[in-house]
Amino acid sequence: MRVAALYDIHANLPALEAVLQEIEQIGVDRIFIGGDVVPGPMPCETIERLSELNLPCEFIQGNGEIAVLEEMAGKAATGVPEQYRPALQWTAQQLGPEHQHLLSHWRRTLRMQHPNSGEILFCHATPRNATEIFTRNTPEARLLSTAFTNVDASIVVCGHTHMQFDRMVGNLRVVNAGSVGRPFGEPEHICF
Repeated sequence: MRVAALYDIHANLPALEAVLQEIEQIGVDRIFIGGDVVPGPMPCETIERLSELNLPCEFIQGNGEIAVLEEMAGKAATGVPEQYRPALQWTAQQLGPEHQHLLSHWRRTLRMQHPNSGEILFCHATPRNATEIFTRNTPEARLLSTAFTNVDASIVVCGHTHMQFDRMVGNLRVVNAGSVGRPFGEPEHICF
């Protein structure tokens, strides 16, 4: 079974289209969308395109969806630097009630049993929240005592930092899928 993990699209429809073409060529069986579909320049079009996919597709919320939903509810997005608020407000104004309903029903984490890799946990940033930041260089001992304490899975797939990596944290394989819409670094295929 081939699984694609698409993270941090940020409503960049041209980038999403390029990735979807590649997914079609390599023959993916299932797609996990790992949050931060929004905010970005083409939120309605991006959500619509993802809803048209002919593959099994599951969605989780990222900090972007959480912040946009707060804006749509008339609340100022908590924990968001002032410089990003205009983009959140604009995105919230573009989306309608049907989008609000859709985004609000995405879960914070998802799991799947992979025939070759065992239990895979998909989250946006870490299993415990959608905003925590770590990198390939964050000390393993710190991660084991905080973000990855008592994680019951073989693999955790995350995003949020837009930096792709594949590393071990104790006995746990942690894969950061990078970013479709705003990547840092050169993308590569990571398989499991």
